[in-house]
Amino acid sequence: MATGGRDSPGPSADDAVRTLLLLMPRIAGRLKRIPIPEPLQSFSLAPRHLSLLAYLLFDGPLAVSELATRLEVAPTTVSLMVGDLSRQGVIERHEDEADRRRTIVSIAEGHRAAIEGWLANGAKAWQKALGPLTPAQRRTVIEALTVYEREVSSSG
Repeated sequence: MATGGRDSPGPSADDAVRTLLLLMPRIAGRLKRIPIPEPLQSFSLAPRHLSLLAYLLFDGPLAVSELATRLEVAPTTVSLMVGDLSRQGVIERHEDEADRRRTIVSIAEGHRAAIEGWLANGAKAWQKALGPLTPAQRRTVIEALTVYEREVSSSG
């Protein structure tokens, strides 16, 4: 596939699809091989926990219902994950002082550094990939990945 230099208009849609279909399995394979940091290896953590922990790391303590909305899963699914991670001591739960029916979830302070380390390589890679782009180009990348994820999920 000849796409020319960085200033060329870029690949055709068909060429881009071909390239991405070949690239995505490699990316997925590498993501699955990201090692869980040593201090967290004794816990039953899986890649599905990464998004939940990332939200808590970047956005601070959140209600279970807010995590469910952000993760686009049912609140019961998040409740099960939170219960499991809480029993293992990875995260902490406490009731919301303003509304005792709500449970607020946060990363246990003793595990914060290990979780930051788990996310660091991905963050550095995205920074390198997205840093040179304009804000509009970054929005396009995010929108394209969001549409791709939605379409792949709905076509099963």
